[in-house]
Amino acid sequence: MSLPFAPLVHAHGAAIPAIGLGTFLAQGEGCSEAVSFALKNGYRHIDTAPRYENEEAVGEGLRRSGVPRSEIFLTTKVWWDRLGEGDLQRSAEDSLRKLGVDQVDLLLIHWPNPEIPLAESIAALNDAKRRGYAKHIGVSNFTVAHLNEAWRLTQEPLVCNQCEWHPSLDQAKLRAVVRGYGMIFTAYSPIGRGVYGEIPAVSAIAKKYGKTASQIVLRWNVQHEGSVAIPKSVTPERMLSNLDIFDFTLTDAEMAALTALGSREGRLVKPDFAPAWD
Repeated sequence: MSLPFAPLVHAHGAAIPAIGLGTFLAQGEGCSEAVSFALKNGYRHIDTAPRYENEEAVGEGLRRSGVPRSEIFLTTKVWWDRLGEGDLQRSAEDSLRKLGVDQVDLLLIHWPNPEIPLAESIAALNDAKRRGYAKHIGVSNFTVAHLNEAWRLTQEPLVCNQCEWHPSLDQAKLRAVVRGYGMIFTAYSPIGRGVYGEIPAVSAIAKKYGKTASQIVLRWNVQHEGSVAIPKSVTPERMLSNLDIFDFTLTDAEMAALTALGSREGRLVKPDFAPAWD
């Protein structure tokens, strides 16, 4: 039986389902099957990127699902070495061709690149939207300083900032700035490395609601105002479980207990080209 669709989170004209399917590390037939299964069973938000080397497989999954394209919120990105004028637009064109779609719903700068002026990248991103490559635009892995500069430069609204976020990582400062701009905070790696079942504070809450620890953590994430999560999985049971978090509500005390797990040292994604985090 299909699960209910995730509720929508709104920002600057975009309406993004609160739970999406992340596809990082998913490849080939397994990726296509995962995307198709997810869409057939209630997902309406799919996240990919050229760096994942799976846009063709994601596109095949979209078509195989039978779900109308108009019902799907599709996000892709531009890798950090293609952020220059012209190159960014060509990256977007490449993505559309690989996905087999005329337009994505959201196009993001995947990571900031200090070697390419942000003014050039934001202008190119704006142009990609005006060309119709994307309904909406946004950023990923931007710090407070990057966000402030991006908003100074952009002529089109930036819908979201997609960053790592889970209870072990304190993102309060960045989230406050994101919300101040009326943006959505989209969390990747929202359940960390899946170790929350070993944390008593989480397992106790999970037992109370008859849910898994991962479901509790995802509920914590999307229960914050303006938040979206994109857990990755190719396992049908886990995909269904990740979407099945909208039949209960954590108390304020439970939300606070999970938030108290956070620190600046909880970051898992640490590429050598990452910016200096807040």
